[in-house]
Amino acid sequence: MDIRVYGDYREMSRAAAQIVADQLRAKPDSVLGLATGSTPEGMYAELVRMYREGQVDFSQAHSFNLDEYVGLSPDDPRSYNVYMWKNLFRHVNFDPKRVHIPSGVGDDLAGQCLRYERMIEEAGGIDLQVLGIGRNGHIGFNEPGSPFDSRTRVVDLAEQTVSVNMEKTEAISLPTQAVSMGIGTILESRRIMLLANGVEKAEIVAKALRGPVTWMVPASALQVHGDVVVLLDKPAASRLETRM
Repeated sequence: MDIRVYGDYREMSRAAAQIVADQLRAKPDSVLGLATGSTPEGMYAELVRMYREGQVDFSQAHSFNLDEYVGLSPDDPRSYNVYMWKNLFRHVNFDPKRVHIPSGVGDDLAGQCLRYERMIEEAGGIDLQVLGIGRNGHIGFNEPGSPFDSRTRVVDLAEQTVSVNMEKTEAISLPTQAVSMGIGTILESRRIMLLANGVEKAEIVAKALRGPVTWMVPASALQVHGDVVVLLDKPAASRLETRM
């Protein structure tokens, strides 16, 4: 596991964007696994800047997002579909036909989850998966207790997850279920990049990276993957030494 610590969030975000850009230069038709939330916003802003300056090309790339809330239409401002178009897709040259975000609406969510898995497989698998980490250790929306062989499915969200996300987005309400790639799906990615910033993430980062591998800390599953790069700002890394 390659752990890199940066002076601040902006520096970390630039480094993350550079990793994505390098992946696309090496393989223009890369399959990217993308995350939402506050942590990757700086990375997306930097990728938009790099695109406008001619430093990165998304035209041949494919993308698969980690998750989406159940019950939110794609045009709901709280949806991750709106988030991704607002923060990245509408500002760069992604082919909309190669952009994939799980649907949280429909009469057969289980069937839609199976189709999502099949689409990832048909695209050749994920080359680079971007992840954040929740305060309880979730990756995607895989809450504590999620099996490490889980696949894309409907999940119940922890109360803490819902409250934190409401606080960050200033939403009046959020669904208590989501569609999420499973940990097993995530671990099949060829390379994984985990991002974390802020002192509030320090303890869970230490548990995930230095503690035991356990279902109760879903991000600890990354310890068993052969190619993980972790990008942290100094506050998020502040508890690592006590776990070494």
